[in-house]
Amino acid sequence: MSNADNKMVKVAAIQMVSGPRLHDNLHEAARWIACAAQDGATLVALPEYFCFLGNTTEEKFNLVESIGHGPIQQFLSQQAALHGVYLIGGTLALTSNNPERFYNSTLVYGPDGQRIGRYDKIHLFSFQRGQEYFDEAQSIAAGSPEPVVIDTPELRIGLGVCYDLRFPELFRAMGKVDLIVLPSAFTYTTGAAHWEILLKARAIENQCYVLAPAQGGTHENGRRTWGHTMLIDPWGEQIDALATGVGYVSGIIDKKRLAAVRTDLPSLTHRRLGYVF
Repeated sequence: MSNADNKMVKVAAIQMVSGPRLHDNLHEAARWIACAAQDGATLVALPEYFCFLGNTTEEKFNLVESIGHGPIQQFLSQQAALHGVYLIGGTLALTSNNPERFYNSTLVYGPDGQRIGRYDKIHLFSFQRGQEYFDEAQSIAAGSPEPVVIDTPELRIGLGVCYDLRFPELFRAMGKVDLIVLPSAFTYTTGAAHWEILLKARAIENQCYVLAPAQGGTHENGRRTWGHTMLIDPWGEQIDALATGVGYVSGIIDKKRLAAVRTDLPSLTHRRLGYVF
């Protein structure tokens, strides 16, 4: 067994209740990134919409950045370098080929502050029940339907965002990963019904850790998000969780634990159907 197979990596997921003011959101994110790094985390993940959760679509478009440029990307790069961590930057709005829509994108930065990965959310959420209504496709462009995996010296990391959680074929197509990271802003209604069971299912069926940073509370615009930021191990056991409010969860990604689960129940080697994704 190599040294990489013996590696234990401490990770953290930040929970926020973001609002409509970019400066305030970045200040809050910086506070909790620092706390997690001081606690020993070498990988820190932010929730979906960490930088903005406001009132109107027009406000969102005011914060759209082009790749490689803009204050949100500069903030993420600086924070990763400042604390020497891998930073999975929740999501931010990036330009698409359609001027009427933007990508809801996760950017990943290395400990030197360099961007090492990008994932544009593929599956766009829609939901209507009574007065509760969401349709992301009105302002968001779907990303290319291909899985994104980031390799670091310690971990192989699959990326998804929020509603992607409901599409297990995306994560199967990643192959073997050590960790799936899912920045999210689940609604209170859908989160209460399905959040935890879906996270545990993705961990169990892919025999990997799942780290899910979330929005968690009542926002200034009146929206209520479910929260329950979690770290789950490859057997589906909850390592740490935060129900509501701001803060972070943390825990160890143990490569020996991964190997043990996959040896005891080698389901990843038992697949027989020739799935095509």
